[in-house]
Amino acid sequence: MKKAILIICLSLLVGCKSKTVSRDTEDLKITKIEPSEINSNQQKKAYDLGKRVLETCNTSKFKPFNETEVTQSVMENTTEERLTKTCQRFRQYYGSFIDLKLDGVYKTKRETIYRYHASYTKKVANKELRVFVNEENLISAIKSMDWEENFETKLKE
Repeated sequence: MKKAILIICLSLLVGCKSKTVSRDTEDLKITKIEPSEINSNQQKKAYDLGKRVLETCNTSKFKPFNETEVTQSVMENTTEERLTKTCQRFRQYYGSFIDLKLDGVYKTKRETIYRYHASYTKKVANKELRVFVNEENLISAIKSMDWEENFETKLKE
């Protein structure tokens, strides 16, 4: 009986293959947009919403997003509770948020990525904020991470 169960389990494990997902290389390609090609209204929107999120750490007050600004998933994931938790850590390590400086604008097949260098009062802070804008001109993601100097060398031509 034990051998039969073992054989069944092994055959199930062997029969389960992981699926390979094929992606078009165009989906992964990121190209830099020249300053003359940047949509100024979209850039202002990305800056304003990115700054609004980071200023929450200074003021402890967050004005919730609406459906004309962000996608539903961003609206659901950007809650006051989650921001408070992140802000506590950021203020402890980096100090108060000062401002965002646009470093570059990049384009994928479906999104425009605004890459900002975030300034904080503590000099150890070397953070970046990426704001992703989809084809409907809605913010589809806001991502904070450590600053990476060699970002442009990773671009796929």
